[in-house]
Amino acid sequence: MASLGDHDEIIKSVSDAPPTHYMVKIESLSLLTKHAIERYETESFEAGGYKWKLVLHPNGNKSKNIKDHVSVYLALADSSSLGPGWEVSAVFRLYLLDQNKDSYLILQGKERRFHTVKREWGFDKFIPTATFFNASNGYLMEDTCMFGADVFVSKERRSGRGECLSMIKDATSSKHVWKIENFSKLDKESYDSNAFFAGDRKWKLRLYPSGTKQGTGTHLSIYLILADPETVSDGTKIFTEFTVRIFDQLQGRHIAGKVTKWFSRSNLENGWVKYVSMVYFKQPSSGLLLKDVCLVEADVCVHGITSAL
Repeated sequence: MASLGDHDEIIKSVSDAPPTHYMVKIESLSLLTKHAIERYETESFEAGGYKWKLVLHPNGNKSKNIKDHVSVYLALADSSSLGPGWEVSAVFRLYLLDQNKDSYLILQGKERRFHTVKREWGFDKFIPTATFFNASNGYLMEDTCMFGADVFVSKERRSGRGECLSMIKDATSSKHVWKIENFSKLDKESYDSNAFFAGDRKWKLRLYPSGTKQGTGTHLSIYLILADPETVSDGTKIFTEFTVRIFDQLQGRHIAGKVTKWFSRSNLENGWVKYVSMVYFKQPSSGLLLKDVCLVEADVCVHGITSAL
């Protein structure tokens, strides 16, 4: 008996009419196994205003520990096109051609909700492999078979707001050194470094040579800036650990500040209003400003991203 994996009622039927939305013919099916292809996704097709794919596991869905059955699923091809919080409900039928009788074995389950978290539904146990691979049954003949699908979108809706936090395992940091020359001649309120990448995001350092806010006139102010805000959608937050250091060019006694902060469209910069006092910074013995040159390094590591559901 075919199975959805959660023991829901399945309608099983036979029809002479082919699927109207999509068909896939697989020739030399045995070569999929030979080349260790356990999962095959078709090209996308349109039905009900959305794009879908058929997903086939000829020897069973190993990720669900399915053995001795062919697994067949319908997948939303581009769930990101739904937008945050949107979901699509659909009833679908999956087909397998009986080449002996020129008719189709059809399996249909109940209405299913497709969204960004759950984009694939179908049948873990579409047909026993013993039945499928026996040529006398007509489903696989001369190493060729044909599957198909019909999809009927029943409703669309936007659910309540939500978010997904994705932490990054074994996140790696990226370093960028900014060489600031002719420091004594800097006369603008702030200066930005060249952009650099860390965690697939573009960043910059921003220096206020005369300080800003509470540090104006007494301290250097330094910030890490998210340099590509147009790529940050509403609801996205980026959990970032970063260190900013100014090199002691004489004795290697560098000064550094290290923090973890959330960056977002409404919070594009984080840093220090009072990073280092101007008195200490300009002392020749500090080594922070040598021959009117200052070296600032950013060490940035993105540990997680929150995005809207």
